[in-house]
Amino acid sequence: MAARPVLRGLVIDLSPLRSGRGFRIVFAVRLISLFGGGFRLVALPMQVYAMTGSSVLVASVSVVNGLASFAGTALGGLLADKLDRRRLMLVSLAVETLVVGMFAVNTYLPGGPLLAVIYVCATVNGVIGTMGLIAQQSMVPALVGPDRLPAAGALFALTAQSGAAAAPALGGALISLGGVGAGYLATCAIAAVATAAVWFVPPTPLAGAADDVPALRAVADGLAFVARNPVVRPLLLLGFTQVLFTMPTVLIPEFTDRVLGGDAALAGLLYTAPAAGALAASLTSGWTGRIARTGPIVPAAVAMCGVSVVLLGAARSAVLALVALVLLGCFQAVEEILRYSLIQAHTPDMLRGRVNSAWLAQATVGGSLGASLMGGLATALGTAAALVAAGAAGAALVGAIALTAPGLLSTRGVVPPLPDETRA
Repeated sequence: MAARPVLRGLVIDLSPLRSGRGFRIVFAVRLISLFGGGFRLVALPMQVYAMTGSSVLVASVSVVNGLASFAGTALGGLLADKLDRRRLMLVSLAVETLVVGMFAVNTYLPGGPLLAVIYVCATVNGVIGTMGLIAQQSMVPALVGPDRLPAAGALFALTAQSGAAAAPALGGALISLGGVGAGYLATCAIAAVATAAVWFVPPTPLAGAADDVPALRAVADGLAFVARNPVVRPLLLLGFTQVLFTMPTVLIPEFTDRVLGGDAALAGLLYTAPAAGALAASLTSGWTGRIARTGPIVPAAVAMCGVSVVLLGAARSAVLALVALVLLGCFQAVEEILRYSLIQAHTPDMLRGRVNSAWLAQATVGGSLGASLMGGLATALGTAAALVAAGAAGAALVGAIALTAPGLLSTRGVVPPLPDETRA
C-alpha cells in the first residue's frame, strides 16, 4: 500500500490539462503541429530527391529551413512581447496551413513540382512556424500559473519526444498509402482544424507590452535581462553546453560501424534510445513539481548528460551503448523540464517572448556547432575518443558554470520573479 503514494508522486502530473481549456487547446495544437512537422521531415527530402536525385539539394532545403527558423527566433521574440500572443499563434497556424496547401498544389502541378516553390515555402514555414512556437511557449505561464510550470514543461517534453519517435513513422506510412500530395492535403486539413481551435484559447493580456519601445532597444533590453539575471543566464549557458557537447547522434553511424561492428538495424536502435529514455523520464516526472530545491538539479542533470556521453564512448557492446543513450535521454528530459519551468518563472511576462527566442536560438546554434564539433573531434581523435572527450569537456564546463551561479544553486522550487528582476 505504501508504494502507491510513491508511484503517484512519480507519474507525470496532468493537472495543467485539468486547469482550463486554454492549455488543453495549446497542448492539442502542439501535438498536431508536431505531427505536421514530422510529416514534412519525411516528405520534403523524399520529394526533393525524387525530383533531383541530388542529396546536396535535399540538404539545401534543410539548411534553408534552419536559417529561416533562426531568423524567426529574433522576430518572433520581439513580436511575442509586442502583440497578443494568442493572435500571433493564430496567424502562424493560418500561414502554416496555407504553406502546406502550397506544398500540395505544387505537387500536383501539370509539369511536375517546382523546386523554387519548395524553397519559398520552406523559408516562410521556418520563419512563421518559429514565431508561433515562441508565442505558444510564452503564453503557457498565464494559462497554467507558476505552480504548474514543471508539469507543463513535462507535458511539452513528452509531446516533443513522442512526436520525434512517432511522427516520421506515421508520415512515412501516410506517404506509402496515398503519396506525398495526399499527405500534404491531409496535414493541411489538420492544420486548418488546429487554427480554428486557437480561436477558443482565452485571451492572455501582456503585462507591460513593449509596443512603444523601438525594435533594437527592445531586443537589447531582452539580451540585457538575460545577461544580468542570476537564474536565467546560467540556465541558458547550461542549455548551450548541453547541445554543444552532449548530442552524439551525428556520430552514431560511424560509432555503430567502426566501434560496435553493427549494421543499420543497430544504428536505428541507437537513434531511438535517447527518445525512449526521455519518454520514460517524462512519464515519471511528477516529482519535478514537488522538490524543494530545483536549481541545483539542473546543472547536475546536464553534467550527467556529459557522463552518459563518456559512457557511450567507452562502450564496446551494443547493450552498454544502448544503456548510455537511454540514460542520456533521461537526463536531457529532466534538465529540459526544469530549465523550462525556471526560465518561465524567473522571466517577467513583458520579456518572455524575447527570452524564449534566446532559448530557441541557443538550441539551434548550439546544435549546429555541436554537430560540427563532434565531427571534427572524430576526425582528429577517432569516434570513441571524441565522445569521451566531448562528454568530459561538457561535464567540466557545467561545473565551472555552477561555481559562478550562486543564484541558480540557491533557487528553491518554482517561484515568481523578484521585483528587482522585472526591470528590463
